[in-house]
Amino acid sequence: MTTQEGLRVDLRYDYINQDQLRHGSGVASSADVANALANGSAGETEQYTKNNYYTLGLDYLINRNWGVNLQVPYMDREHGTLGASETDVTSSHTQSLGDIKLIGRYQGLFPDAKTGLMLGMKFATGKQDYTFNSGPGAGGALDASLQPGTGSTDLIIGAYHFDRLTPTVDWFAQGLYQTAMSARNDYRPGNAINLNLGMRYTGFGNIMPQLQINAQQRQSDSGNLSDPMNTGGKLAYLSPGVTIKVSDQVKVYGFVQLPVYQYVEGLQLAPRWNASFGVNFGI
Repeated sequence: MTTQEGLRVDLRYDYINQDQLRHGSGVASSADVANALANGSAGETEQYTKNNYYTLGLDYLINRNWGVNLQVPYMDREHGTLGASETDVTSSHTQSLGDIKLIGRYQGLFPDAKTGLMLGMKFATGKQDYTFNSGPGAGGALDASLQPGTGSTDLIIGAYHFDRLTPTVDWFAQGLYQTAMSARNDYRPGNAINLNLGMRYTGFGNIMPQLQINAQQRQSDSGNLSDPMNTGGKLAYLSPGVTIKVSDQVKVYGFVQLPVYQYVEGLQLAPRWNASFGVNFGI
């Protein structure tokens, strides 16, 4: 967030490789998988989900108090799963525009404009009709939770604050709540709460180390096309990173996101680490 009026453009790449099958707060054992398949709480054993996200962000501060942010994601996702009685992997590869977010903010609550409220929408712009393209299940419908779009129109509300601890240390806190107001195809993604806390050191001049804590609690999905027993959970990540000021208008940044706590409902794939890189510049 900023108090400087005008338009800023953000181009970001996120890499999320979900290659570890987990159950509860630990790695899923062969017994966990066997029990889930036997009691019908899982009809498959997911092998991997490799995600590449490319996001265009446009942030326009109309004046000191009012701003708007647009997020346009494009995703490239590979997924593989093993059916209950199968020995060959069924896989999919989706490449498509995702669901677009538009969020407005007001930071005129106090004279310093460092505390703000957020209100926005996620629109159902992503495709929902991808199928598996290879393996025993080729041609079958891809799971609703793996489609580029959820089909839902979501309400997003939140609040944030940023300030300076010392002359060389800045900090911020942000909370966001997202809930589906309408859904298509009998699939509704679970409500989610996201909490973020970060610090930045500016004493090195143009090189600014940063550290964030990112946490999420998400409810299970619902609807006939959902898998409520194997969706939802609580996640917390420690995210070290750095921002480099190339010029007064251009900054590049990178983060590595490391899980410090993961609790998932049922059987779910989770990443061992994530990475984000981007460039942010003013126009």
